[in-house]
Amino acid sequence: MKLYPLFADLSQRAVLVVGGGAVAERKVAALLGAGAQVTVNAPALTVQLQRWVAQGRIAYRPGAFCEDALERAWLVVAATSDHVLNREVATLADHRQIFVNVVDDAALCSFHVPAVIDRAPLTIAISSGGEAPMLARLLRERLETLLDHSLGALATLTAGLRLRIRARLPQMAARRRFYESLFGGPVAMLLRQGRPDEAHAAAEHALASAAGAATGSVVLVGAGPGDPGLLTLRALRALNEADVILHDRLVSAEVLELARRDAERIEVGKQAGHHRITQDGIHALLLEHARAGRRVVRLKGGDPFVFGRGGEELEFLRAHGIPYEVVPGITAALACAAYAGVPLTHRDHAQSVRFITAHCQASHDTLDWAALAQERQTLAVYMGVAELGLLQQKLIAHGRAPTTPFALVENGSRPQQRVVCGTLAQLTQRAATHAVQSPALLIVGEVAALATSLAWFGAPPLGASVHPLPRARPERKPRAAARAADELLGAIHRA
Repeated sequence: MKLYPLFADLSQRAVLVVGGGAVAERKVAALLGAGAQVTVNAPALTVQLQRWVAQGRIAYRPGAFCEDALERAWLVVAATSDHVLNREVATLADHRQIFVNVVDDAALCSFHVPAVIDRAPLTIAISSGGEAPMLARLLRERLETLLDHSLGALATLTAGLRLRIRARLPQMAARRRFYESLFGGPVAMLLRQGRPDEAHAAAEHALASAAGAATGSVVLVGAGPGDPGLLTLRALRALNEADVILHDRLVSAEVLELARRDAERIEVGKQAGHHRITQDGIHALLLEHARAGRRVVRLKGGDPFVFGRGGEELEFLRAHGIPYEVVPGITAALACAAYAGVPLTHRDHAQSVRFITAHCQASHDTLDWAALAQERQTLAVYMGVAELGLLQQKLIAHGRAPTTPFALVENGSRPQQRVVCGTLAQLTQRAATHAVQSPALLIVGEVAALATSLAWFGAPPLGASVHPLPRARPERKPRAAARAADELLGAIHRA
């Protein structure tokens, strides 16, 4: 059965609900939200329905259903547990040419109540024709995550400008381009940022200069470590709104698959010694596409503000007057450690964590090796695969014990993830034996030993010969506290 979708204006129109239980209560709540004049016909009512009757929000017709209750009704909802009664209500409503919905009985319905996504005044309804309501609800839940709550405010704003937009731009093509610029440009961005006054001002300015070229924008998005399930909801929305995506080499194909199908994808990835495009070239592409009126997503692996040069790109955009926003991502240190079963901090073994990058000789010269070599802290080293020998040498030379555990996490969070473990003295040998390749994150510190016992994702760790951490000693209670606890337990036992 193929249904004809429509939205009904029930404001101040009579609707009859037959039944007074919990299901009827839910139906009445939705109808009241639409402004309907609701009458409930049932022998008894739930407490909430009674409250609405007392408040004058709904009318009550006590007792059994009879046909004259259908007088003046525009819609009828049968929400009783009596299938014979529900069929009678449906039959009589059909004879009077009144649309009827029978809860949980699609065959008796002349209209269906869809799963609804409410971004008032924007409403999205999903129906399976009554055949698979749980599927419709699942789709609603998924779409809820994609649709920002600012869409309602955006719909209200554009509704107030609609007549002026039509007068200013009589050609349909020009109007379409203008609406696209509103929905995907600075106005929508300001509403998402909770700045409605600035959004209205930007909309007015856009309308006043509507004959000019549209202004594009850039969203700096953190793609996370590779597992598409770790992408944030806002990042997913940005990918679905993008006209152009400039993405790094490390952004996984699975993440790119979530983007809008017709978006232009441009790989701008850089790898040590193999720069496909320079940073200045990336800046030029951002400027070119934004000035052409496009919605640009700059998609970076991990988080754009953790060794991702995101700050440089924002400075460039700001200097050239391009609107931008930032969507954080899960940085590699957090994700790789979690997927390898390594807590970066631990009450007994690591009270701090340091994020460092070591992808070239120059970065080594600026690091405080004496501070990095201290015990009871965790080092998370980005882009260090090519410099493992120097890292090992510097840390040991500045006092880090050769027996300090390490964990190398290659392709963290992805199906091909590998974890190589050992001690600092074994670092270069173990990495060479197992041919560790970039992308890989190095974790150095006492907590890295936990990878051998807490691993949960992918293959077991390789080369796991690290001694387990000593079990933490239980804290001793002060004597007075211990005596008080014993006395309390004794009193409870006696009682």
